[in-house]
Amino acid sequence: MSPQRTTILAYRRAEPCSSPATRVEYGARTESENSNCMSYTIHCTKKLLDRVKPPVRQTSTKTTTYLGNWYATALFWKPQVALLVNERTLLPVLMPLAPANELALLFPEHLSSVLLAQGAPYGLIEHELAAMQNCQYDKTANRSLVGMLNQFSYLAEAYRYYQTTDLRLLSLKLSETPCSPLYKSSISPDRELRKLIETEWVKSAANDQRHVSPLGDTD
Repeated sequence: MSPQRTTILAYRRAEPCSSPATRVEYGARTESENSNCMSYTIHCTKKLLDRVKPPVRQTSTKTTTYLGNWYATALFWKPQVALLVNERTLLPVLMPLAPANELALLFPEHLSSVLLAQGAPYGLIEHELAAMQNCQYDKTANRSLVGMLNQFSYLAEAYRYYQTTDLRLLSLKLSETPCSPLYKSSISPDRELRKLIETEWVKSAANDQRHVSPLGDTD
């Protein structure tokens, strides 16, 4: 069994949150106001919300993931695809949209695959999967992130016709895109992710042996 699959299965078997108010909806646990479970938010465009039809959270909560929250939209290809962009690094992840009501449940597995391909340490991937036990949906609230969704959607449409239809390879190709919000830092999402790992994650992981894991190549 591959390390990727082993990691995913380990956290799929994690004990459920003990809060009685926690409920399961649309394939992901939706945390209540008083739940102490680890969580994050997927900010969806209207066309994605119309497909997923989730309960939309009226009040925001602080994310417990290292990479932060995600912005997402639907691409009406055949078959339909979901595009998610990380709020902190602008890392793009493409995944099948169907079944739409299980988007939050299936997303961590596709994120894990992309992070592994990016050379992220296993400790970071394990931390993200553990911290994504609960997901809340919300509307978009950041014009810059919505702009990146539009830009990546346009580029992905072109790449899939002329280069590849493999969603993971498309995600990696998109991550090399120079992005205006990153011009003063790392230019592209793949480099921003690597910078985050090398300058912040390694230092924080050094204080917790559970997360110590060698980096991939830094070339």
